Amino acid sequence: MSVTVPAGFEAAGVECGLKQSGGLDLALVVNRGPQQSAAAVFTSNRAKANPILWSQQVVADGTAAAIVLNSGGANCFTGPQGFQTTHATAEAVAEALQVSAGDVLVCSTGLIGEQLDRDKVLAGVTAAAGALADGGGADAARAIMTTDSVPKTTVVEGDGWSIGGMAKGAGMLAPGLATMLVVLTTDADVETQDLDRALRRAARVTFDRLDSDGCMSTNDQVTVLASGASGIRPAFDEFTEALTRACDDLAAQLQADAEGASHDIVIEVRAAHTEHDAVEVGRSVARNNLFKAAVFGNDPNWGRVLAAIGTTHAVFDPYRVDVWMNGVRVCSEGQPDQPRDLVDLTPRRMDVLIDLKSGTASASIRTNDLTHDYVHENSAYSS
Repeated sequence: MSVTVPAGFEAAGVECGLKQSGGLDLALVVNRGPQQSAAAVFTSNRAKANPILWSQQVVADGTAAAIVLNSGGANCFTGPQGFQTTHATAEAVAEALQVSAGDVLVCSTGLIGEQLDRDKVLAGVTAAAGALADGGGADAARAIMTTDSVPKTTVVEGDGWSIGGMAKGAGMLAPGLATMLVVLTTDADVETQDLDRALRRAARVTFDRLDSDGCMSTNDQVTVLASGASGIRPAFDEFTEALTRACDDLAAQLQADAEGASHDIVIEVRAAHTEHDAVEVGRSVARNNLFKAAVFGNDPNWGRVLAAIGTTHAVFDPYRVDVWMNGVRVCSEGQPDQPRDLVDLTPRRMDVLIDLKSGTASASIRTNDLTHDYVHENSAYSS
């Protein structure tokens, strides 16, 4: 599985000494063509890491030949020296592959405010370029891991074409993307403009609705590369649906590996006045620490749900709202309904359904509970 399933792609993951814990820490994914279309979405955080600033320039023309990603350092708030390291990394990839540095995307993840060891990064680029293989996707997926416990990969098959993907992220999972690096590849023949439109539509309903802890990273980037090697041009809607499935699969894997979590919570809001209202209401619950702490304690405290949604500007009457928890309607018309002790919160998966009775729009938000392990991990790990 992963990014080398579609035809036209090679990848590698190598160890170059950036991680104090050791292990693979630099990945390279190369698009051999014949097409080299690219699109990307980036963090909406105003504080952007040097690789983001670089990659935004690279992808502006809709073309990219390769993407290089390192763990072990975010290269953010590292001044001119840090940007020069990003530039030098792209130049090294370009020289190894005989392409333009302006066609090389760069991603970094790890500790903010520390300089990357440029010599190690450049040596890693050389090693990765020499290790490129059409079966190298698995190593590449492991090389981008930070606090992740498992690599995250996906494959979606079309009719004679396919999409592959890899992702990292286990904390700071909030919209505006999350502390995620995602690379998607496809051998479908997709025009650059359509590739960009499809990615934005897919990210809007998947990665942008993953809100594990309400914290937004400086390094988030989701990239899709198209080789056209299958020679097949799917209909735009068909391709967008497949890309959305790939993104949704990766988003679910990111949620399942969230730092310290013991519950994966899906908050579905229906009968909202607008989709924006549905998202705002769902996000208000996903970011409510009282609610998240209750779930950690296996307490179906639906009052905290109503208190959270009451802070929003969405159109609804709080005294007409219904709430279900794991299939049990615990609140109806703003009053107690079935006994809360009927709700079983021992499974890892928890479903919350909120019926606003204000319209026809709906949206779902993914989040996690707030646990002792989350606090411990983020107090023990510099982030």
